[in-house]
Amino acid sequence: MTETDSYDVICIGETMGQLSPASAVPLVEQPPLLPRIGGAESNVACGLAGLGHRVAWMSRVGDDPFGAIITRTLARYGVDTSLVEVDQKRPTGLYLKDPAPKGTRVYYYRRESAASAIGPRLAERPELRTARLLHLSGITPALSTSCAAFVQRLFVSRPAHGPLLSFDVNYRPALWPADDAAPVLLDLARAADLVFVGRDEAEQLWQASTADQVRALLPDVPLLVVKDADVGATSYTGARRVFVPAPRVDVVEAVGAGDAFAAGFLSGLLDDRTPEECLRLGHIMAAATLLSVADLAPFPPREARERLLALSPAAWAALCIPDPDLFPLDPSDPLFSGA
Repeated sequence: MTETDSYDVICIGETMGQLSPASAVPLVEQPPLLPRIGGAESNVACGLAGLGHRVAWMSRVGDDPFGAIITRTLARYGVDTSLVEVDQKRPTGLYLKDPAPKGTRVYYYRRESAASAIGPRLAERPELRTARLLHLSGITPALSTSCAAFVQRLFVSRPAHGPLLSFDVNYRPALWPADDAAPVLLDLARAADLVFVGRDEAEQLWQASTADQVRALLPDVPLLVVKDADVGATSYTGARRVFVPAPRVDVVEAVGAGDAFAAGFLSGLLDDRTPEECLRLGHIMAAATLLSVADLAPFPPREARERLLALSPAAWAALCIPDPDLFPLDPSDPLFSGA
């Protein structure tokens, strides 16, 4: 790919092999397990590719079956994997998903993984200077000292007229305690052009319990999006504040919905949509993921998405997904069942 044909988005971060039940059954009941993949940034990449954007995923994988599964899966979604490095010594990380009535629990096996060896050298790749947008999350700096140094280099040594920098706070308590993570993630968020953060994680990290309090912590971020689960999401652009409620969804499994939301919002941004449309598209993508046990789920076709984006505010507020007329999904689609 040449400079004149550069990527719309490069998503950077670890993706792991995943073993999860074929249906929402707890692991203790020994259900059959399906090999899948899971990674916040690659989830975003797949969503953006499915929405028609030129996307690459940059990372490292092991020279093992799960490394191959990851790159092949992303390629099937239309994501460019030519920027991925294969580590001959370190393995691809692995995690297990354990569905339960009170929420899915995740067990990670990622210590000393191939992606944990990402370092500052990767920040010098020329492709990172020509893409329209780079997307990272707060997971990466928690993986290792070298990963943290990579993120710092990318954020601090940014070219004056380089790509927009999108940052999803994506706090993971299993990786580092809040006292350690809070100042690091706040500094990174303040250095980004676009920040996604959940209201709940902002409260856990920074004691900011409302979207407006989060904005007060990040007053100079050009575009801030505060997500509040099934309540809705609020965007801040300069002095403009826009709130769009979340549609009602009969949730099957929540993991991956935040990444799908980010993909939808970023797609809207790249297509010069209004803030309201960007937020709606984020909700649409998240809803499709909430209806599936897989992190990567099919989403409504373009015509259906456009109908949803065109709804009046009252019709949108009354929306319940899935609506077979407005939000068609095919349960026989292998992606829907996670196969």
